[in-house]
Amino acid sequence: MSTDTHHQIALTLVPGVGSILIRQLISYCGSAPDVFRSPLARLMKVPGIGEVTARAILKPGVLTEAEQVMNRVERMGALALFYTDKAYPARLKALYDAPALLYYQGASDLNALRTIGIVGTRQATDYGRRITAEIIDAIAPYGVSVISGLAYGIDIAAHRSSLTAGLPTIGVMASGLDVIYPNVHKKTAQDMLATGGLLSESRPGTKPDAHLFPARNRIIAGLSDVVVVVEAATKGGALITAEYANNYHREVFAVPGQLTQTFSAGCNKLIRENKAQIYTSPRDIIETLNWDQMARGLNEQTLRQPSLPPLPVDITDEESQVMALLRQSADVHIDALSWTSQIPMGRLASLLLSLEFRGFVRSLPGKKYAVVYV
Repeated sequence: MSTDTHHQIALTLVPGVGSILIRQLISYCGSAPDVFRSPLARLMKVPGIGEVTARAILKPGVLTEAEQVMNRVERMGALALFYTDKAYPARLKALYDAPALLYYQGASDLNALRTIGIVGTRQATDYGRRITAEIIDAIAPYGVSVISGLAYGIDIAAHRSSLTAGLPTIGVMASGLDVIYPNVHKKTAQDMLATGGLLSESRPGTKPDAHLFPARNRIIAGLSDVVVVVEAATKGGALITAEYANNYHREVFAVPGQLTQTFSAGCNKLIRENKAQIYTSPRDIIETLNWDQMARGLNEQTLRQPSLPPLPVDITDEESQVMALLRQSADVHIDALSWTSQIPMGRLASLLLSLEFRGFVRSLPGKKYAVVYV
């Protein structure tokens, strides 16, 4: 690993410095190594960095500890991915609370073309496991990467069904990569490394403390184009994941269940409160996400006709910027557009609506947009 990686890891070890402050420091100082080269007075000028935090950054023990972590990651054959790295998940990069650093072990691309998060109760019923397998069997032809949390119940059912179906599956962990929790899932976790992988924002050796699970759930939501809650009580991690998914403008589905079943109550609540679409069959997911385009022989390169319309003479600079970004890809999520263009979400939504009314942009399922070709 590089010197940059050493210093990037070190930033995450400084007490009181989270992902948002790390971005502030990088923005002001230029790079992770430059943060540690900066004098105390300069660090204290960074918004959110007081004298106590600035002195904590400059303590030599932070870099020593980071070197130990980096060596441990290397011995595991894992990667430390900073938010500026190309291999860092693009779906997360656009989110305001994305982890500054992720630890990853596995073979799967974290920027897969299609992703789905499947979550639910740890006390899954036969019905829940059957629905989970049904979903994964149906999406297998579309090459979807399946995201879940490696926990008991629906999570492990999703991972194991994915392995059976030949789909890559990513386990997002609340612990370090070398601390499989629960331990009985260690064999499944090892099997996942061949085609999928394990992902965590916690350094190796971290135990799965309770406060780390909600943070883990936001990563599952952020990595997913769509989140499906199969079974859930009225409180728990699955509903937290659904809440994050809604905040991140992801599609959310909930599997309805019997009114008397405890672990259908959470799903029914999501549907009742319009926080999730009702799941009735795999077609609901496939059609909403437009994955059936592939089945009709229309891949991302052939979804459009070959020629682009000329831009109007009255287009504004911001509209031109948005159009230029859209022309670089088959479709772009609104979060990614906002992040790349640095146009606030409210303003961007207004620009996209104007361009859509004028026939230059079309909205797609999953909060995505594309240029209209002629």
